[in-house]
Amino acid sequence: MTQRDRERIAAGLADKLSYGEIARRLERPTSTITREIARNGGPGGYQPQQAHQATIRRARRGTPAPPRADTPPSGTMEEELLEMAVGAGMPTMAARVHLDLLLSEDGRRTAAELTRRLKISPATVSVAVNYLLQHGYVRRERDPRRRRDIYMIDDDAWYHSIVTSRRQTIETARATMATAETYAPDSPVGQRLAKAAAFLERVSLDMVESAERWRTLLT
Repeated sequence: MTQRDRERIAAGLADKLSYGEIARRLERPTSTITREIARNGGPGGYQPQQAHQATIRRARRGTPAPPRADTPPSGTMEEELLEMAVGAGMPTMAARVHLDLLLSEDGRRTAAELTRRLKISPATVSVAVNYLLQHGYVRRERDPRRRRDIYMIDDDAWYHSIVTSRRQTIETARATMATAETYAPDSPVGQRLAKAAAFLERVSLDMVESAERWRTLLT
C-alpha cells in the first residue's frame, strides 16, 4: 500500500465513509482497509504519514515475535478486540487465532504458521481453527502443491458467522418446540418452552434479514 493510498484512507475517514466504501474506492478488500486502520491508530487516530513509516519500519525489522499463548497480544486495540471476543463467548485460543488471521496482511495462515506465531501446539491450533470453521469465522482451502490446509478470513466471514449462528439458533428453537410438544400445551412447562422456541425462531429470522440487508457493507 502506498502513502497516497493511506492519504485517501485518511480522507475517507474524515468524510465518515464506511470501510467498505473506502475499500471500493481504493479497489482493495475491505479486510485490508480494516487491518490497516486497526494497526495504525484506529478510525479516530489514523495518520497516513505515521502509518506509512510504521509499515516501513515493520518491514525492515520483520514481524515481531508473538507473545506467549496465555497472554493477550500487545497493543491496546488488539487487547480490546481479544477481550471482546472472549467476553462474547469465543474460547480464548480460538479468539487469538482469529485475531492473528484478522490482522495478517492477506488474511491467511497455514497451521504451521499459526503454531509458530502463537507458540502453541499443532493440536491446539487444530481445536481453535475447528471452532472457527464450525462457526463460520474462517474458511479452509487446500494447497494441492504442498498438500497443506490454508485458513482464511475474508470480507464475507462476518456474514457467514451470522448465518451459522442463525442455523444453530434455529436448531435450538426446533428442539425446544419439540420438547414443548411432549408436555400439555396449557401446562406451565409447555407454555414456557413454546414461548422460548417462538422467541428464538423470530430472533434467528431477524438476524438473517439484517445480515442480508447490510451485507453490501462488506463488499
